[in-house]
Order: sequence, then C-alpha cells, then structure tokens
Amino acid sequence: MLKELNEAQREAVTYIDGSLLILAGAGSGKTKTLTTRLAYLIGEVGIDPANTLTLTFTNKAANEMRERATSLIGNTHHTPPLLCTFHKFGLLFLKFHIEKLGRKNTFVIIDSDDRKRLIRSIAKTMKVDLNISFIGSEISKYKNTLLTPQEVIEKAELPDYKKIAKIYQAYEKNILENNLVDFDDLLMLTYRILDENPALRKEVSNHYRYIMVDEYQDTNELQFKLLEHLCSEHGNLCVVGDDDQSIYGWRGANIRNILDFHTLFENTKIVKLETNYRSTQPILDASNALIEHNSHRIGKKLVSHKGKGDAVKLMHSLDEGHESRAIAREIKALLSKGVHQDEIAVLYRINALSRSIEEGFSKEGLGFKLIGGMRFYERAEVKDIISYFRILANPHDDFSFLRIVNKPKRGIGKVSIDRLHHLAYEKHLSLYQTIQGLSPKELETTTTKRAAASLRALIEDIHMLQAEAEASLYHFVTLFEEVIKLKEHYHSMVDGMERILNIDEFYGYFRETIMQTPDITLDEFLNNISLQSDQDEVEKESIAIMSIHAAKGLEFEHLYVIGMEEEFFPLLGEGCNMEEERRLGYVAITRAKSDLTLCYVDSRFYKGRRKMLEKSRFLGEAGLINDTALKITKSADYKKGDLVKHKIFGIGRVQAANKSGREYKLLINFGGNKKEILSSFVQAV
Repeated sequence: MLKELNEAQREAVTYIDGSLLILAGAGSGKTKTLTTRLAYLIGEVGIDPANTLTLTFTNKAANEMRERATSLIGNTHHTPPLLCTFHKFGLLFLKFHIEKLGRKNTFVIIDSDDRKRLIRSIAKTMKVDLNISFIGSEISKYKNTLLTPQEVIEKAELPDYKKIAKIYQAYEKNILENNLVDFDDLLMLTYRILDENPALRKEVSNHYRYIMVDEYQDTNELQFKLLEHLCSEHGNLCVVGDDDQSIYGWRGANIRNILDFHTLFENTKIVKLETNYRSTQPILDASNALIEHNSHRIGKKLVSHKGKGDAVKLMHSLDEGHESRAIAREIKALLSKGVHQDEIAVLYRINALSRSIEEGFSKEGLGFKLIGGMRFYERAEVKDIISYFRILANPHDDFSFLRIVNKPKRGIGKVSIDRLHHLAYEKHLSLYQTIQGLSPKELETTTTKRAAASLRALIEDIHMLQAEAEASLYHFVTLFEEVIKLKEHYHSMVDGMERILNIDEFYGYFRETIMQTPDITLDEFLNNISLQSDQDEVEKESIAIMSIHAAKGLEFEHLYVIGMEEEFFPLLGEGCNMEEERRLGYVAITRAKSDLTLCYVDSRFYKGRRKMLEKSRFLGEAGLINDTALKITKSADYKKGDLVKHKIFGIGRVQAANKSGREYKLLINFGGNKKEILSSFVQAV
C-alpha cells in the first residue's frame, strides 16, 4: 500500500507514535493518506482495530474513508475500526454513559428546527422580542465554551444578553425534563462525563490508543478539549488539516488549534503534503499567490502533479443579468461538447447572488441543483413524519407531540392544548402521560367532547403503530400512511403534489434503509437522520450552484466563481476578517481541476438598489490583473497591514513592501508619520 504514496505521504503514514500534524494542502490526497495510515496501523503494525478512533466532520467523509480503509485491509477483522463524525461518537458515548449524569439513555436528538421552535416558544412566554436564530447561536456558543446557564446569567451585563441567559436557563430545563439532547449536547455532555470521571477518562483513553482527526482546522474549543481527554493517556494524536482552508471562524472553529498544534502537544512531527493531484499549475499559481498575503499561516506551496494547463480566465460583465447569461452560454457550449453536468459548478460568497444565476439558468433551460437551499428533512411535510416517528420512539417528547397533534386536523383547538399543557406542567408529566391518565369524562372537561375523542383515537393509533414498528419496520410504513393519512392532508394544498412526492421519497428512503440494515431500530433511524449534513445531499448529474462554504471538500472540472468585487468578495465592514476571506478565496480557486473562470461585474442590484462596484482586491493579489490600485505587494516576512515596531519611531502599520536587494523596503505609517525603512530595522508586533 505504501508504493502508491509519494514521499511525504509515506512519511505521514509510517509515523506511528506521538503527535503528528499532517498539513495537507488542497487536493494533496489527505483522505488517501489518512485511510492508508489507518490500514497501515491495523494491517502492518498489528494494532487492534478496536483501539483506533478516526473522527470526521461529515457522514460523507466517514463513509468514504471507511470504504477505502476496508478495501485496503479487507474484512478479516471481527471488530471494525470506529470511523465516524464527532457528533456520532458523542451519540455512541452518551448511549453508554449518560446515566453518569443522572439521565436515561432513551434520549432523543432534536435538530436545529426543533431547537428554534423550543426557543421561540420560551421567548414568547417570556415576552422577549429578539431574533430566534441569534438566540440559538448564542446558546450554541455558550455550550461550546462549556458555560452553564447560571454562569451566563452571572456574566451577562447588557439587557439583551441577560434575556438570552434566562432563555438559555429555561431551554436547558425543558430539554432536561423531556430527556432531549441537541447537537451541542452530544459533545458537551461527552466532555463533561470524561472531565468529571477520571477513571472513565483513563479507561476510554487507554481503549482508543490511536486517534486520527480529519479537517482539524475546523475544530472548535470544545472539540480540542475533548481530544485532549481522549489522548490523555498516550498522546497518539494524528491530525490532518489545512490552515489555509480554515473558513468556519464565524461558527466557532478556532484556527489556533492547528496553528499552535505543535506547541500544544509535545514533540509534534509536522509533515507537509504539497503535491496537488486535482488542479493544473496556473490554478495553483493563483491560489498560492493569493494565500501568501495572509500572515497567520504555517506556510506551504502547492505544486501540480498534472502540470501545465489553461490560464485562469476572467469574465467581466456589465451587471448580474449579463453575467448569468454569459455563464449560461458557456455552459451550454460545454454540454454540447459532451461535458457532464455534474462536472460544472458556480460558486458565490453571498447567498443573495444565487438569485440571478438561478433566473439566468432557468431562462436558458439549464437544469441546476441549488446546494444549501431548503434541505429535504427540513420541509414541513417531512418534518411531520419525523415528528410522528419520534413520538412512536419516545411518546414523552412534548415537542413532537405538539407538532403532530393537529396534523391532519383533528378539531383540537389551541385552548384545549393550552389547558392540557398547563395540567401536564402542574403534574410534572408529559402530554402523553397526562392524556392517558385522565378518564374520558375528565378529558372532555379539560378539552371538549370532540377534542377528547380525537385525542383518545390518537393515543390508540400510537399504540397500534408502536406494536407494528416492533413487529416489522418495513411493513410499518404502509400501515402508518393508512392510519395517519398525511398525503390526504396535503393533497388539497396548492403545492400538494410536490409535498406528496416528498412524502413518497421519504417512505422510499425509509424502506431502502430497512432493507440495507434490517436490524436498525426506529430510534437509530431517527438519530441517523439528525446527523445528516448539507454535503450528504449533493446529487450527481446536475449543475451545482452553491456557496463557497458548501463547496468545501468538493471539486469540479469547470468552475465559475461570481461576485469577485469589493464588498461581495471579500466582504467588507465591521466584523470582517480579511484573512478568513482570503482563505475562502483560496478554497474557491482550489475547487477547480482544469478550467477556472473568475467573474466580476460593474454593478449589481443588491438590497433594493443598484450599486456600482470595484474589482476584488483578490484578483490583484492572485496575480491575475496588473491594476496597480489593487495589486498589493507581498514579502516573505511583512505584508500590507502588518504591525511593526521600530526602536526610534515606535509601532506603525505597513502600507507597502517592495523588494530591495536581499530584503524589503517598507512604507510604514507611524501614527501619521510615514517612513520608508528597510525590513531588517523593524520587528513584527
């Protein structure tokens, strides 16, 4: 297996003990290196597969690695290596150990939509008028920095944050009472259990003696701390990542995890994978030139294994309408030459830019797949089925019960629901238990005669479907539709046919899953759905339109990047991180295999008005245009924007860097006093 690797890959694969950072540039064969290393540990070194743990960020990556590793080592081992996402590992761990927190392992995972509904309900009760998504993201930040509701309440100073702290407290109380677990809990609770139980921590660390992590640049503070615990007994941690592709700072990813890895873990070996097998050299020249403008990076330079190719093209259009038509025409020409649709993609930095491309493609009759639009499992009709299934798996899930209680309509009004909710709260019971515990007369008094009859019928249906699900999950779906009649419910709606097709798609997927894994339970099926990610839904044979974030990890023969204008790419303004914007540019460019077109326009219609725009500075930094106003000079040591210190003039900011013999002449602004000074006379701050 080592013969198929290059020298750097072989070095990474055969380094066994201790901490290892594999700095893997875009398209440098990181997956091949990681899976070969796993196969080498098991098949050559003789490590028990059960003692290995490989963590990824998506199910797609985990499945691909599992298939590759299995093909290398064969199915000779009884215990397969554990290769899964961080969150799947958390789920498996909690199923065994959540009882150490005084909780039952029959918990149900709630997804982002359920989470929003719960937060909205709490905010409404508390009469808090704040953006629900903002509240949710703040709660997520608290959990990923291991802050308890009480700690947040004590630290909150501004009025809005005090309100969010109170919502966080009520939110935690609610999910605890309903034995629910959100995505953040999968890791936070796992960390808590390991942190509070030294003996268990030692046992788990000694069990997983060889740990590998994919896409390490995307890890956050909590994931780093979790990894510290997991390798506390041996230090055998191998991480694979690319600091130049760290683009998730906005959702908590900490680039310092990879930049400081060699200082955080003793005697770290660093191996750089710099041979790129995806792109031609002109594409890599542009990406190398652009990313060199970043100061905070370990540093590497990609070299193409493919060699020479076509130059990177620039497409200049009057406005977004002309741009979409021009791209559509070029794509039509490619298709006429036999190029497959799934080899073509259009990327953008801002989601709003997709509208013009969608319209342009529709007018030209081009089929496309919008990646990152409304996901299949988030559609109302599909969520209804999932909520029913959750009730069957856990009847005490009040969230799901409230969603399905009147779908299809059963004549159960809001007043009846509110009364039941109040009664359940007083008795410390779930809605299901409350309804079951009331006599027919008491139920009629609490609700209405019609509502009481409907509720009793619903409870009977739940019991019948639970029995069928236990007997045969495959045949259960047919009975489910016959009893619940969801398709009949949606049939009369304007978009009823589309919704029915979605329901049929879900039922088909469910049956296919049962056929492939006959032993799966309803609970496991629901948890697997909750762990789906955006990239798991990328389909073949369609032109992909997506954000650069969604394109991470993908590659295309023919690639168009639109919106190469200041304010659009890079984004400018408060909170803008230019280094992360530049990393996004690097990711976008390196998605292309042989044909890359960067598109910019003179004006765009945006946020209700037409705006005149300037070309993106990235075009100059990538060496693709010679516009002196945009071209930013660079050096190996100092770049425009760097802070430097001079022994006489103090601290200043570099405004330009030009080659001068063996060093650089820097134009530095010392508080309004501009000086040209050689780089050897200053120090970086």
